[in-house]
Amino acid sequence: MRTLIYVPIIHTGADLGSIAKDVTNRGIATLGEEIWTEHRSTVDRFWDAISRYFDSIDARNTKIYQDGMVAEGDIGNKIVTEMSKAGSKNYQLISRLLERGAVLVKTEDFELVKEEYNKLIAITRAESTVRKIVALIKYKLAKSRLLRERDIFIAERINQTLGTGEAGIIFIGAVHKIKEKLPKGIQFAELKDTEKVRKYQRLLPFHNKHKEEFDELSNYLVSEVSL
Repeated sequence: MRTLIYVPIIHTGADLGSIAKDVTNRGIATLGEEIWTEHRSTVDRFWDAISRYFDSIDARNTKIYQDGMVAEGDIGNKIVTEMSKAGSKNYQLISRLLERGAVLVKTEDFELVKEEYNKLIAITRAESTVRKIVALIKYKLAKSRLLRERDIFIAERINQTLGTGEAGIIFIGAVHKIKEKLPKGIQFAELKDTEKVRKYQRLLPFHNKHKEEFDELSNYLVSEVSL
């Protein structure tokens, strides 16, 4: 039996590199500074709850799969170190897992990740409104294809590298759909309900219209984890 702990994640600003400032500005413009600050606090507490769970388990020889991780070995470890120093709670957690005997695995195809990143960068660096709109349209036209191709590659990597009797953890954006692409022989354990994480993100721009449900989802995200 192969087992995989599935962690649908929400990225923090520290995960986003050079596009973080643009994402923050758009978030504040859309939601207002107060709600954006509350959202960032929820995401931080979400990661704190996830970290408390993983800090309490035996991580020896556990395979680690990470959204956007295009390398392993020395290069992969260097990426983890640099992202940890930048303040990413996701990568700080992975760093602690590696220190306790977990193994980092190359999860994604470099060219696919690069293509998506370049399209996002084109939006943030556009020098006029028209160019920004064109870049945004190009990204939206390619987004579904890129997500699908990335998911297929990730599922194949897990199938190829997670051996019989081994356990793995995948930290993956909630928009991804990996589970249905994996063999039935892999046993899943969701650390947080993926659909609830997705719904929180969908309702965020409309939090005032769905305040009760949104607050319930926020409380769920920050609640303690148990499997």
